[in-house]
Amino acid sequence: MNDTTNILAVGVGGQGILLATDILAEVALAEGLDVKKSEIHGMAQRGGIVTSHVSFGRKVYSPLIRRGGAHLVLAFEEMEALRAFAFLNVEGRMIVNTQRIIPPVVSSGLAEYPSHIMSRLKATSRTIVDMDALKMAIELGNPRLVSTILLGGLSLFLNFDQKAWEEKIKEGVPTRTATLNVDAFREGRRVLNGYRIH
Repeated sequence: MNDTTNILAVGVGGQGILLATDILAEVALAEGLDVKKSEIHGMAQRGGIVTSHVSFGRKVYSPLIRRGGAHLVLAFEEMEALRAFAFLNVEGRMIVNTQRIIPPVVSSGLAEYPSHIMSRLKATSRTIVDMDALKMAIELGNPRLVSTILLGGLSLFLNFDQKAWEEKIKEGVPTRTATLNVDAFREGRRVLNGYRIH
């Protein structure tokens, strides 16, 4: 990877976005790359919007990704995927967790949740992949595995060794859940590897 790679992760507080991008940054560092990372937290600790910018390459000068500058977008929630689409570059790829978290402004009746989000995204010229990571996590026994499942999907688009990913996952999660998180990562890779990419 000679050029800088920009990855934007978006979602809602409590979904494991920061854990996922911390692991991503650690894997890139282990590969000997320069890494810059920046986070923006929503007003609420849980339930607010969270975005995390990760850039890596031989030399990275800024962690902030401009509109149209993301090579990959990892969206943990559908509406946040729609909101982040403007950051995806013309050859970019987006992985979307098909989970909907209804914000207070919608549940209070002040706004409507956007309809047909996935069909709208897939109607564009970009590569859009959807995964029901929450369902997969529940089937594995823990809904908090969404982040490592999505990392497994993301890893297929990056030229990093699988063992490096798994080592950093083990280091980044509680010891008691390390094996389960590695299993979740592998499941994300397995499902996306056989996926028909748009």
